[in-house]
Amino acid sequence: MPTGVAIRDVRRQLFDAAERVLLREGPSGLTSRAVTAEAGFAKGVLHRHFEDFDAFLADFVLDRAERMDTQAAALRDAAGTGTVVGNLTDALTALFESVAVAVVALVTFRDELRSRLRQSWPAGVPILTEGAIMIGDYLTAEVELGRIAPAAEVDALAPMLIGTGHLLFADRTGRRPDPDAVRRAVANVVGGVLR
Repeated sequence: MPTGVAIRDVRRQLFDAAERVLLREGPSGLTSRAVTAEAGFAKGVLHRHFEDFDAFLADFVLDRAERMDTQAAALRDAAGTGTVVGNLTDALTALFESVAVAVVALVTFRDELRSRLRQSWPAGVPILTEGAIMIGDYLTAEVELGRIAPAAEVDALAPMLIGTGHLLFADRTGRRPDPDAVRRAVANVVGGVLR
């Protein structure tokens, strides 16, 4: 990028570049130089917009968590349609086929990033916590519609489903789990509360 040329949506371009690098190279390959090269920017562009690289990464992780709003709305809207197991299987697959698994590895990999995230996000990994909230809201809607037993422990089931999904998809470089395996896992977690 030539000097003196205005860059539009710098944050978005840097975050999208970071996602591509993270998915391709993993947490150890995600450096400020790799991100700016991927975006086609000079390295100084990142440092003009963020205090340091860990501040950039914290904002990147939070941005990716916030992007789940559309997915959460779609899942809530699915309440009462299809099957509960099918809806949850689709939601978990969409969540973990996104950048979520790579973000978990990144947060685990970088101590300073975890410290920065704790300043604005008190517990958990943001993308997984948002996923658990999304699943919990959906389960609550299904309880209200009578498709899940009223005594169901939604606050326990949601993180169990997120943990189960994460374990199934955790190897970001290996084969994705078979859709039937995801469906069976979901059915085992929620089978006892379905009506």
